[in-house]
Amino acid sequence: MAELHPIAPAFVVSGPSGIAVRDRLKHLTPADEQVLRLVGAHLGALASADLKTRCADGLEHSTDTWAARKRELTVQSSARWAGAITKASHDQWALARRGQADHIRDLQAAIAAITRRLSLPVGKKGTRKEPGGYRSAREWFAKSRRLGVLTDRLQRQRVDQQAGRVRVVRGGKRLARARHYLEAAGLTQAGWRQRWEASRWFLAADGESGKRYGNETIRITPDGQVSIRLPAPLAQHANAAHGRYVLACRAVFAHRGTEWRDRVEANRAVAYRFHLDAVRGRWYIIASWQVPAAPAVPMSAALAHGVIGVDTNADHLAAWRLDVHGNPIGDPRRFPYDLSGSADYRDAQVRHVLTRLLHWARTCGVNAIAIEDLDFATEQTTEKTRKKHGRRKRFR
Repeated sequence: MAELHPIAPAFVVSGPSGIAVRDRLKHLTPADEQVLRLVGAHLGALASADLKTRCADGLEHSTDTWAARKRELTVQSSARWAGAITKASHDQWALARRGQADHIRDLQAAIAAITRRLSLPVGKKGTRKEPGGYRSAREWFAKSRRLGVLTDRLQRQRVDQQAGRVRVVRGGKRLARARHYLEAAGLTQAGWRQRWEASRWFLAADGESGKRYGNETIRITPDGQVSIRLPAPLAQHANAAHGRYVLACRAVFAHRGTEWRDRVEANRAVAYRFHLDAVRGRWYIIASWQVPAAPAVPMSAALAHGVIGVDTNADHLAAWRLDVHGNPIGDPRRFPYDLSGSADYRDAQVRHVLTRLLHWARTCGVNAIAIEDLDFATEQTTEKTRKKHGRRKRFR
């Protein structure tokens, strides 16, 4: 008799801890774009130098070195810009350390999986839980070579981890590597340069509760007027009092605009970040803020009006409305999506299918959607996915 897969107890997922909304800045004048580019390039250079210093400090970082870095940046920008830059450097270093630890665990899992299969006779069949030996002597030899490569790589990563050494590319490693094969990446040298420079700019400011409209550095009034506190070396470009530059356009957050407006009118913290889509030549501004943790909803209250049961598949979501007893009501629904193409296209497909699912759940009058906990944490290593799904690279 086949062993059944155990079903873990159901639980209610907690709500989001923050909100981020985006709006396109339309009708920017050439002077506006020039100022944004100058500020982004100037602060981006400072952020790159500060990140280099933070990475060089490694495990020797302390509050004294942090204060020294912030003092140096304040002279070239302002106290608030310096605080935002140093905080971003700390976050980037911490993220790189977490990625380094995950990479080490991935290498360890890969080495363990290959070592086990190499110890088995060639051609030995596996079971439903564990794979057998490699299918041929040629594959066994190739995997033995790969084992040596992974072992050397793991040793280097452990040395870097003990020394507190991380490797970070501001602008993205993928884009940096694309410079060496522009034709294959579908880019020109000028187009790559525009994307590279835009990705290395720094145009972000953290919110401050109690300050006017929730942010002293990048300020947006309730009616949408956008102004920036210019760094000291660029103060000659100011067109308003106190070294500020006011953009000619207005920011209108269509999504959650009421919540954003309530926060800025109450002078509650709102963080802002400018973003240039170098491919389309469009400027955006992103507003984000934290929300208090909502109390956990009891399972009985969530299921009081029924539930939408959802099954995830490779190209669609299969959904069915269930009553309080788990019996299906009406006809099942299918929500297709296409996960081919670029990463932005795939993300958009996921957002659209979830939006359609939420709209249907609202029309049904239910307050909960039940979905399987796929637990991707156990499937993150390359060797585990290869072992489970074989050579079906697209499915993996």
